[in-house]
Amino acid sequence: MDLKDFTFDLPERLIAQEPLDERDSSRLMMVSRKDRAIAHGSFTDFPGRLREGDLLVLNDTRVIPTRLLGVKPTGGKVELLLVEKLSSGSEEEWKCLARPGKGMKPGAKVFFDGVEGSFLGLDSEGLFLFRFSCPLDLERIGKVPLPPYIKREAIEADTLRYQTVFAGVDGAVAAPTAGLHFTEPLIQEIKARGVEVCHVTLHTGPGTFMPVRVEKIEEHRMMRERYRIDASVFAAVVKAKEEGRRVVAVGTTSTRALEASAANGFASPVLEGATSLFIYPGYRFRVVDALLTNFHLPESTLLMLVSAFAGRELALEAYREAVKEEYRFFSYGDAMFIE
Repeated sequence: MDLKDFTFDLPERLIAQEPLDERDSSRLMMVSRKDRAIAHGSFTDFPGRLREGDLLVLNDTRVIPTRLLGVKPTGGKVELLLVEKLSSGSEEEWKCLARPGKGMKPGAKVFFDGVEGSFLGLDSEGLFLFRFSCPLDLERIGKVPLPPYIKREAIEADTLRYQTVFAGVDGAVAAPTAGLHFTEPLIQEIKARGVEVCHVTLHTGPGTFMPVRVEKIEEHRMMRERYRIDASVFAAVVKAKEEGRRVVAVGTTSTRALEASAANGFASPVLEGATSLFIYPGYRFRVVDALLTNFHLPESTLLMLVSAFAGRELALEAYREAVKEEYRFFSYGDAMFIE
């Protein structure tokens, strides 16, 4: 398939720069694959779209303040986005993205609020390897890693709002944004309707923002992201499938964790590891029956996953409708529920 098969016109004014005052006051587009219908509502309608016996799967990863602003001995500025910790102790090593990274040579020093970082080289994925002179106190020196399409600096409010209310496991560099709409009362309402709620963990990495740089999307390679699913959660998934109950994934991250776990079949699950699973049209879903997701970038792997789930033509029709109705897009934007 061609990259241009996943494009649409998006006015810049529709890219949400701020969260709404209330998490669950966002809009909700409802898309039915069965009758190709599109309807509009509020996120507070979401519990009513669920059925008694549904299994709702949330990603409980927690965004850590992984954006570091540093200075070279020459005075030049360097920005790092920490991706994965490789070692800890009196010193720490991390995989990172660096900006600017061009021309940086192994042994180069960068100072981050008194902490010395040494550039070691690149890994096989082209990520920068840095060794830091002491354990990083990210709560002190790190900043919230807002996505590049949010054209402002992170503020104190982002430390709460760019985090789900059920976040619990440190490790993400980007929020699982479909989960940002949930409040504790809404989750309690969902449970009261007889819906089973469980958690998986997939630590969202920078690959979620990486552009697809090939024309034939089959040639694209996803960055690995770490995930873990408790055995009891996977057992609940298997039981739901056996009983004909729906597995409803909240977000593309929960979807990828669930589908990666069952890639070898339900009898041989892979419940912990790193996945580079790339889902695009033609993929056969083994686990997920319904999907809640935000509105994504044109030509992105996230839009390709949505297109695989809903069908490309219906997905793009829904996106054109979203633009026409002026939905808010991306991380702080509105949501879509595909049944």
